Amino acid sequence: MPTLNKVLVTGAAGFIASRVTAQLLAAGVEVVAIDNFNDAYDVRLKHLRLKEFEGQKNLQLIEGSIEDEKLVNQVFAENEFDCVFNLAARAGVRYSLEDPHVYFSTNVTGSLNIVQAMRANEVKKLVIASTSSLYAGLPMPFKEDLPVNEPLSPYAASKKAAEVLAFTYHHLFDLDVSVLRYFTVYGPASRPDMAVFRFIRWIDEGTPIEMFGDGSQARDFTFVEDIARGTILAAKPLGYEVINLGGGNQPTSMNTIIEGMERRLGKKAVIENKPFHAADMKDTWADISKAKRLLDWQPTVSLDEGLDQAVEWYLQNREFAQALVI
Repeated sequence: MPTLNKVLVTGAAGFIASRVTAQLLAAGVEVVAIDNFNDAYDVRLKHLRLKEFEGQKNLQLIEGSIEDEKLVNQVFAENEFDCVFNLAARAGVRYSLEDPHVYFSTNVTGSLNIVQAMRANEVKKLVIASTSSLYAGLPMPFKEDLPVNEPLSPYAASKKAAEVLAFTYHHLFDLDVSVLRYFTVYGPASRPDMAVFRFIRWIDEGTPIEMFGDGSQARDFTFVEDIARGTILAAKPLGYEVINLGGGNQPTSMNTIIEGMERRLGKKAVIENKPFHAADMKDTWADISKAKRLLDWQPTVSLDEGLDQAVEWYLQNREFAQALVI
C-alpha cells in the first residue's frame, strides 16, 4: 500500500467506496468520508454498509454532496489530504437514459469541484473511478489505449468527460491522476439494481428474472474487495494513467451466473426474456496487464468464491434484502 496518512473518500457509503474505506481504516489511514445518501437506490443499504465503522476514531463522516462547491472547498480548507479517492458517482447505464442531467451533475460538475479544490489546496494525488462501459463496440480484451470516443449511454459519456477533465488538470496543474476503469463489480451488499443482487433475490423469491437478451451476454466479473485493494494501490505516484481493474479472465455469461445461483440457492430461476437494450454492452473483458505492471495487482478472489460470499450475505440478511426497493 502507498504511504498514506489522511485521505478523502467521496461516495463513502457506496458499494465500492465503503470497501475502500474499510481497507484504508484497517491499514491505520485517517479517512474523511463524504456521502450525500441520495435516493439513487434504497438508502437503507448505504446506512447498513457504514454500520461497521461505528466508533472508528480515524473516520470523519460528512453528509453532503460533491456537487456542493462551498462544502467541498470547506472540507479541503479544514484538512490536509495525501490523496483523494473520488468514487462518488451516479452509476448504471439504463437509468442514465431516464435522467441524464443528474449523471452529469454528479460525475462531471462534482468532479470539477474536486479537482478545483485540489488545485487550490495543493493536493496532488487523485484516484478517480471510471467504467468499462466506455469500451462498447471495441475489440476484446479491452486495453486502455483503445479509442473510447463513442460512448453509448449518458452514463458512459459522463465518465469519459470526467476522465478528460482529470487529464486537463494533470496537464495544467500537475495533478497526479489514476483513472480506474472498473469491470462489473459484485459481492456482498452490492447495489440492488445490479444483476447479481437482483438475480439472487428473484431466484430465492420465485420472481421472474428480467433478462434483456438471451443470457449469452457476458461480463468480466470482479469481486469488490479486489477492486477496493486495486483502488488503494493506485494512490501511488503515476503521472496520469488509465488502468483497467477487472477479472482478466474469459468473460462469464449471465446464463452461467444464474446457473451458479440456482445451485447455491437450491431453486430454479424463472426467466422472462426481453429485447436486448441498445445502451447495453454485449460482452466485457479486461486486459489487466497494465494493472499487474504498474500496481502489482491482480484479482485473488475467484468467481465461485465471490458468488459464495454474495449468496451467503443475502441469506444472512434475507429479510433486509427482500425489503429493499429494486
